[in-house]
Order: sequence, then C-alpha cells, then structure tokens
Amino acid sequence: MKIALVCPAFLPASQLGGIVFLTVELARELSNLGHHVTVYTTDLDFADNSKYFNKKLPRIEKFESYEINRSHVYSSFKLFFINPGIYFQIKKNKPDIIHTIGLRSFQSLMASLVSKKNKIPLIVSDQGGLTTHPFLTESSFFMRILYKFQNIFVKSIIKQATTISAANEYEKEIFASLGDFSKIEIIRNGVNLNNLVSNQNFKEKYNIAGKYILYVGRFSKSKGIENLLNGFNLVKNDIELKNTKLVLMGVDFGFQEEMYEMIKKLDLDKKILVIKKPPREDVISAYGESEFLILPSEWELSPLVPLESFAFKRPVIGTKTHGIPYTVKHEENGLLVEPKNPKELASAMIRLTKNSKERESFGNAGYKFVNEICNSKAMAANSVKIYHDAIGNNRHK
Repeated sequence: MKIALVCPAFLPASQLGGIVFLTVELARELSNLGHHVTVYTTDLDFADNSKYFNKKLPRIEKFESYEINRSHVYSSFKLFFINPGIYFQIKKNKPDIIHTIGLRSFQSLMASLVSKKNKIPLIVSDQGGLTTHPFLTESSFFMRILYKFQNIFVKSIIKQATTISAANEYEKEIFASLGDFSKIEIIRNGVNLNNLVSNQNFKEKYNIAGKYILYVGRFSKSKGIENLLNGFNLVKNDIELKNTKLVLMGVDFGFQEEMYEMIKKLDLDKKILVIKKPPREDVISAYGESEFLILPSEWELSPLVPLESFAFKRPVIGTKTHGIPYTVKHEENGLLVEPKNPKELASAMIRLTKNSKERESFGNAGYKFVNEICNSKAMAANSVKIYHDAIGNNRHK
C-alpha cells in the first residue's frame, strides 16, 4: 500500500511534541509492515523557535525505511504554516491512502483538497486542534474571529474524510459533534517500547544528587505549570520532599518568562532545574531516573508523555480534565487531581513520594497498559485495518 502521512512538522522539529512523535512512530511501524510510506510536511527546524524554517533541510530524504518530503513554508501565523508545495507533492505521487494528522493545519487542508480532486480516501487524526482547546475562547477578540473562520475548513476536512481516527472516547465525542458519527474509529495512540531505552546517566549529566519529580512538555499557559509551581511551593520544605528536586523539561510556547519569574518569586531557584529545548535522549533518560511524572495540564486531548513515562514503569499525576483520564487512570496507574488546585496537587506529590510500593504498583500497571494497548505496533496494525476498509469502500462507490 502506498501511504501518505501528512503533518505540519516532522523531524528534526521534535520540540513541537505529540504530532511529530505520533507521525514518527506511525511511519516507522507502517513501513516495517511492508508498506511504502511517505511523510509530507514542512521544513520547520525549531532550532531556536517555532517559526524557524530551514531551506537547507533536504526536500526529499530517506529516513529509516520511509521517505520524508518537505516543502518550504513561505508564511506562518501562530502554528499555521503555509507551504503550497505540499499539495503538488502529494498529488504527483498518487498515494493509495492519505492520513493527515493535526486538523488545524494548512497541511490537512491541502491533504483534503488532494483527496477530493483525485478521489483518494482520506483518514483524519488530531493531536491538539479540536474545539475544546482553551486558546479558542481565551485569546484576543481578533484571534477568536480567526479561529471561527478556521472552524469552517476544519469542518470541511472532517466532511471530506473517509474515516476519522480518534485516540480515545473523549476525542470521539468531539468529532461526533462536528460530523458523521459512523465515520469514527477509536485507535489508541502508542509509543515504541523498543526505542524508549535510556543510554545515559541523567542525574550525573545534570548533577542531581537526590530524587526528582519530572515535568515534560511545552512551557505554555494551558499546560498548568503555574499550578505545578504553586503546588511544589507548598511542599518544598515538607520532610518527604525536602531533598527532592522538580525538573522541568520543555520549550517555550509563551509562558517561559512568566515561569522564571514565578520560580524566583517563590524562592524555588535551588529546588527546580529547568532544561530548555532538551535533546530527545535526555528526555528519555529523565523518565527512567525520575520518581514519577506530573502532567498538570488544564487541557489535553490524548497526551503521549504519560505513555512514555509508563514505558519506564513510572506513575503519573495528572488532572481530571478532558482526555487525560482516558490515559491516566486514578488509583490504577497514577493519581488524578483537579486542575488549578495546588493543594490537591501538593498532597498527591507527598503521597507518591513517601509510598514506594504504590509508585511501583502504579508504574507496573502503566507499563502493562502501554505493553498491551497503547503501543506503536498496535496503533499501526489498527490503522492498516481502517486504510484497507477505506480503500475497499472507495472502490465500491
């Protein structure tokens, strides 16, 4: 099968997060199954920021057992990257199936147009752009108007889709409110257990003497970092966490300056280690040596970070919001607290820190969840099934 995977960014722009890693794992596993896979994307590099487009990146590149086709971004607004060349690349190569990831993107719009023009089945996934994200209602008046216009093409992409791949029941409900319920299939996001192997000593590299709690993600308002810092401030002198650090790993998405100001104001400089734009190998090693992961987000659809933590048998403290409870199961593989509640988060941190047996139990349950359900092999195999169904249905029309 000739498969086109379409996304707004790909390697080396790993700092963009979930969309990139989801596409990497899908491309790898689909090509390992013997399919001809091409990733169509932009030349976002992210060397310094989310608007660094590198013309020196290869336009066509062989990577592992699949191919990457990049086209240059001529203009961008927020995370809307305009690269018209992607339309002609996909159209020229005539794939059997198009799978686009990331609905609020120019790339998904182009994929839907090629699908319509050439009558190629279209599979749609999202990793952050659906209708419940806080920025859709909390932005400026001008931005809210733009998002309303953007909703028009989001709905047109969903209408064009042959099948919608939702990562959990929460996503399925949102998609159902936007289009045909019968189009939706749940395919869990997955991580590759074989690749999540630590090859270095994280504590040694960053000179950490004792224990640490980990946060991995973008430094943005919606990620709940403010709540995390306020919660950690409540327990910084607690006997259970007195010698425990908080490690924050990520890239700035508008909250970094405010984050540093909070750390200074709360006198947490010596208790917190901030690692900006961390190399992927450092993130992987950080999971393995941490006590547990904290996901304090005010909003998430289907986060990959908890799955990566589970791969190292590390439990997760998450929030009871949106799509998180479909990954982090309360009292099973972690703990769930109310968002924007630093006292409850502080209590959860103390509880997991002092209870090693509970950490082990939750961590093992998380590993089982990833090993049996949320792994990249299962994700790819289930995706292939809907590709075959979509192609078969298309031929019968």
